[in-house]
Amino acid sequence: MANDLDQPMVYQIRIKGHLGPRWTDWFGGMTITLEDNGETLLTGPVVDQAALYGLLRKVRDLGMPLISAIRVKPPRRMPQTSNSKSREENKR
Repeated sequence: MANDLDQPMVYQIRIKGHLGPRWTDWFGGMTITLEDNGETLLTGPVVDQAALYGLLRKVRDLGMPLISAIRVKPPRRMPQTSNSKSREENKR
């Protein structure tokens, strides 16, 4: 069983106002989701606390109000099927 340190930290940063897709590179490849309520949600892996503070500094530099920054559980990795398939084939 892998521990949490083996998994990337995934954050969702919510800001007031809409950003265009051209900002994706500036925010290190974070996914930009424009919400109907006028907010933007930035979602993606963050390597460490220093990188998180760097992202928050960029939000500050844009002058857009920060609503929240939360760590979310990363999507579960799919188990590798090559071993499972081999076992099934060996049973035949």
